[in-house]
Amino acid sequence: MSSAGARTPTTVWRITPDVVLALAEHLGEPVDSYVNGSQTWFEDHGPGGVMLEWRLHPAPGYGTPAGLSPYEVWESVVAAVDRSPLAAELPLGEEGRPLASVWDGLECFPAHGPEDRDQAVEPAELRSRVAQILGIEPDAFGLVDHDAIGAAWEESRGRTSIVTLLIDQLTS
Repeated sequence: MSSAGARTPTTVWRITPDVVLALAEHLGEPVDSYVNGSQTWFEDHGPGGVMLEWRLHPAPGYGTPAGLSPYEVWESVVAAVDRSPLAAELPLGEEGRPLASVWDGLECFPAHGPEDRDQAVEPAELRSRVAQILGIEPDAFGLVDHDAIGAAWEESRGRTSIVTLLIDQLTS
């Protein structure tokens, strides 16, 4: 994502049914789904045509719901949230789960790191553009050190919240 110690402009939303439905409506199917629970989209609709990466981060300790493959999680969650957005548990595969046990939140940032100065984006400019695209204001925005966040997540073996790490950096 970025070079060591480099800070990347980013925006973050905590997971809600509204965030899931807005992603489905405005971005459609993810370009990729990962075993760790992440879902990603790449769109060139950022400020000045900058390529943006939208990433749903997995909940801490995530495991794929029984009876689903990583590639079926997105459509299963969207269908369940669309049917019952306020449900405490969503029917996913062979089990019921709260939405927050699947994803922790959404992050959007320029897909190219800060080393690409021709693609530089100011955090406030990014916040304004992505809020316009998604129709929902982010919970936080600013500059983050993705390397430090990735290292903390790896050290915890996926048991820590990436979204909490992001928001902690953005609000400290």
